[in-house]
Amino acid sequence: FLVSSLQTGRIDKSYPTVCGHTGPVLDIDWCPHNDQVIASGSEDCTVMVWQIPENGLTLSLTEPVVVLEGHSKRVGIVAWHPTARNVLLSAGCDNAIIIWNVGTGEALINLDDMHVDMIYNVSWNRNGSLICTASKDKKVRVIDPRKQEIVAEKEKTHEGARPMRAIFLADGNIFTTGFSRMSERQLALWNPKNMEEPIALHEMDTSNGVLLPFYDPDTNIIYLCGKGDSSIRYFEITDESPYVHYLNTFSSKEPQRGMGFMPKRGLDVNKCEIARFFKLHERKCEPIIMTVPRKSDLFQDDLYPDTAGPEAALEAEEWFEGKNADPLLISLKHGYIPGKNRDLKVVKKNILDNKPAGNKKSDLINAPKKAADALNTQNDAKLDEILKELKSIKDTITNQDERISKLEQQMAKIAD
Repeated sequence: FLVSSLQTGRIDKSYPTVCGHTGPVLDIDWCPHNDQVIASGSEDCTVMVWQIPENGLTLSLTEPVVVLEGHSKRVGIVAWHPTARNVLLSAGCDNAIIIWNVGTGEALINLDDMHVDMIYNVSWNRNGSLICTASKDKKVRVIDPRKQEIVAEKEKTHEGARPMRAIFLADGNIFTTGFSRMSERQLALWNPKNMEEPIALHEMDTSNGVLLPFYDPDTNIIYLCGKGDSSIRYFEITDESPYVHYLNTFSSKEPQRGMGFMPKRGLDVNKCEIARFFKLHERKCEPIIMTVPRKSDLFQDDLYPDTAGPEAALEAEEWFEGKNADPLLISLKHGYIPGKNRDLKVVKKNILDNKPAGNKKSDLINAPKKAADALNTQNDAKLDEILKELKSIKDTITNQDERISKLEQQMAKIAD
């Protein structure tokens, strides 16, 4: 994949790429707590985490900071934890979700028996205590990853056979897009505490493209980009009926192949920019800027409430031990000034040839200290065993030497 600065114009064919995977890259995700770090999932069954140099690439990057191996089939989804540093989720076509501590390169949680069919997408909630997934079996599941249990699920969220999407909103509700039995595109709003009936269900049109939701938690606006559509529809989510309010549609001539969404702190607050998309065409990537026209040049507080900043609220170990924390917010009043990013360092633990895939579920969430103690005891026991074996081999060799010399003497007598 290619990482470029936000420049306009044609990119040179010889522009350096990030090219460590041995199969096509299926998903990439920038780290919310370090603007130089990006994760990628690939058909080669691995997840790789890369550190992009501060001033961009001058040579192609082939060495990732860490390679995460644990999936048995291609990895189609990677998603960073919203508030804990170095926690990364990956989901593959083996229907497994693995949550990694990138700082140590370990798989700490392996949810491999919750999905019986392909996972379409995974979304963290606001503080990263829960995830929701949409799957090919038409179910939406709400999962507590640390307890490794399904908290809520809804069968036939959308009755159509085409792919669905499900995302968490800031208030804890879930927003889904899918298809009706008659192949009409639908959107719905659900309360995970009671998934029997949706809070709201709207039918849109009869196009084939899967609706990809992009959500801004600060303004509670959801942008829906249909694959192959040439428009972006946007809606506001409120507490009052009809709950999902249609706002407007942005239309263009060319269909979109894919969409990227600029984080809030990358927007130009002086121009009242509330969203920026990067629309992928067949041969180019085009920025689409959404602004709210205002007469005043002053900072617009209502458009820019405090937003999630780049600082992590928790360390990976704290989250795995059960702590939760909301994102640390920053004000955009004077624009966002990026701080210095620290390099991603991976401290590999001495796990002797112990691959994450082989880990038993019960062993996956062990406190690091206990694991280290157990490992030392194990190593001592192994060492004793090896020393005993060596001694017995030495004894056997000595006995054999004696036997051979006796046999040689007997042979010599017979020869005489």
